[in-house]
Amino acid sequence: MPPEPCEGADAVTSVTEARRPARRTPPGRGRPPGVTGHGTWFLVLPALLPVLVLSVGPLLYGILLAFTDAQSGRTAPTRWIGGLNFRDLLHDTLFWESFRIGLVWAVGVTVAQFLLALGLALLLDQDLRLRWLARALAIVPWAMPEVVVGIMWRLVYNPDAGILNETLRDLGLGDGRDWLSGLATALPAVIVVGVWAGMPQTTVALLAGLQNTPRELHEAAAVDGAGAWRRFRTVTWPALAPVALAVTALNLIWNFNSFALVYVLTNGGPGGRTRLPMLFAYEEAFRYGQFGYAAAMGCVMVAAVSVLLAVFLAGRLKGGEGR
Repeated sequence: MPPEPCEGADAVTSVTEARRPARRTPPGRGRPPGVTGHGTWFLVLPALLPVLVLSVGPLLYGILLAFTDAQSGRTAPTRWIGGLNFRDLLHDTLFWESFRIGLVWAVGVTVAQFLLALGLALLLDQDLRLRWLARALAIVPWAMPEVVVGIMWRLVYNPDAGILNETLRDLGLGDGRDWLSGLATALPAVIVVGVWAGMPQTTVALLAGLQNTPRELHEAAAVDGAGAWRRFRTVTWPALAPVALAVTALNLIWNFNSFALVYVLTNGGPGGRTRLPMLFAYEEAFRYGQFGYAAAMGCVMVAAVSVLLAVFLAGRLKGGEGR
């Protein structure tokens, strides 16, 4: 029989192990060689400084300006007036009407963008001839500046020689109309332009999500007899949902903050029917010189965008916990 272990030897071993110094990780292991904790800040600083100078700084200055009576061309010093601008803004029906128009614009453009981009992404994901050419043409609007897009579509909507009215006349569907000046057609016409201009980046994002979906899952579903709609609902959409949620939330924020495209197309007209909140704040600041009041509008819009971001992040975190 093997000899039983000696209790005294075990005690000596335990004491020896307790007195032995803990093994330290060699310096530099676990992080890139030559980069210390303080050194990482020097690497991040070039990217962090533009954000602080061009984003955080103006944001804080705008918040401070919202609590003053700052005006252009005023010789008297600017005074601190507390929340008077926000009190006046609370009763400003024109601003809240522009806020409503901004929500209609943002939701309408975002929903239409997503539905059309999803269909286009599914089409471009198929094994088609000249697929590379179709993908290149699909992102052309994305490469065009918003000012150029606005000028081009103003020519399309031109009531006398625009291609849209000329096409309607050739088809015998009427003599055409002034799309951007009509009270009933201005906002829908501008929404169409917003959808056309913003659809490419949504298509690219959704197409990237489709490319990451394993083909084996589609093949297995097809072998099991699943049709196209069932494969989309059970295979494609679950894999695409995180990308769709992210791009939809970002599009909603970007569209709500739109300025240049609507400014070139209608300048907020006719009769304020396309005056988005950003256009309203721009007019208050640079047409009427009410910098403090316009800054208060900006604070309200920042708060609205922050709420949208909070809802988006809460949904993402909840989805992560569910998995």
